[in-house]
Amino acid sequence: MKLPDRFESVAALEDFMTTPPPELITDMKTVKGDILVLGVGGKMGPTLARMAKRATALGQRVIGVARFSEPGLRDTLAKYGIEAIMADLLDRAALERLPKAPNVIFMAGRKFGATGDVPLTWAMNVHVPAMVAEVFRGSRIVAFSTGCVYPFVPVDSGGATEDIPPVPPPGDYAASCAGRERMFEYFSARHGTPGRLFRLNYAIDMRYGVLHDVGRKVRDGETIDLAMGHVNVIWQGDANAVALRCLAHVTTPTTPINVTGPETIEVQWLAREFGKLLGKTPKFSGRPAPTGWLNDSSRMMKEFGAPNVPLAKMIEWTADWLSRDMASLNKPTHYEVRDGKY
Repeated sequence: MKLPDRFESVAALEDFMTTPPPELITDMKTVKGDILVLGVGGKMGPTLARMAKRATALGQRVIGVARFSEPGLRDTLAKYGIEAIMADLLDRAALERLPKAPNVIFMAGRKFGATGDVPLTWAMNVHVPAMVAEVFRGSRIVAFSTGCVYPFVPVDSGGATEDIPPVPPPGDYAASCAGRERMFEYFSARHGTPGRLFRLNYAIDMRYGVLHDVGRKVRDGETIDLAMGHVNVIWQGDANAVALRCLAHVTTPTTPINVTGPETIEVQWLAREFGKLLGKTPKFSGRPAPTGWLNDSSRMMKEFGAPNVPLAKMIEWTADWLSRDMASLNKPTHYEVRDGKY
């Protein structure tokens, strides 16, 4: 895949990000039937749905489901041939009315504000998955999860593997995400539902993500807290492609897969790289902890190969985007949080 030098606009960024790689197109030929994206309104949902539409055979429907609180999103999806259905996933009757597509990508969840309304967090992250797993028991289900289900691991360990039990540090968000996985595991085993648990660590888009957060702080002269001193990241287009390819690589019962880049990235090093590109001197506070939320992506690499976009290119793109003060979603990842309170 030829990588551009820069992105001149959001449209150019999204066009590149939603271009399906050849291996995805090959895998999608084996995935029969329509694709239902539950929670399409989040940060990754629209580009995943668009990539799915570009990768599928003629006549295969891609259907996005959300509350659609963002103005214009339904029209944008329709522009790219994606059908949009407005529904509240907390409403069991609404779930029952949805098309029983053979392929489901589950992307719904609640993270930010999780400590502000704890019951809602648990309802979205545990109750909704349980209902979805029952209602769509006859489908393949690729369920988005997070590396936060793992305990902290030493930063020099290479990251947590899928063999490490999901027993996260305290905090309602991480604990409820472990609960989400348990619901999909339970109903997958009970009903023989094929699936994968998609443990993602930090997708990168020019408009948000760990690189955006660190680079923006360097650009604006803000102090960077080094407490969570190491991270993993992966290009959002690569993450979306792996999620869709997982439909062709499901297991029964469902099994986890870590999805992230191969590097354990030191935040201090990352900030200094941005400093070189932006002509700024980073400011730091604190000391890097000896542990962090880090994932080992060896299983992903074995099944799907290395990401198409390397870390150096993501840093270069992000610095260029920030230097031109291009669009931001203004949605910090809060990657530096260690107490589990979001």
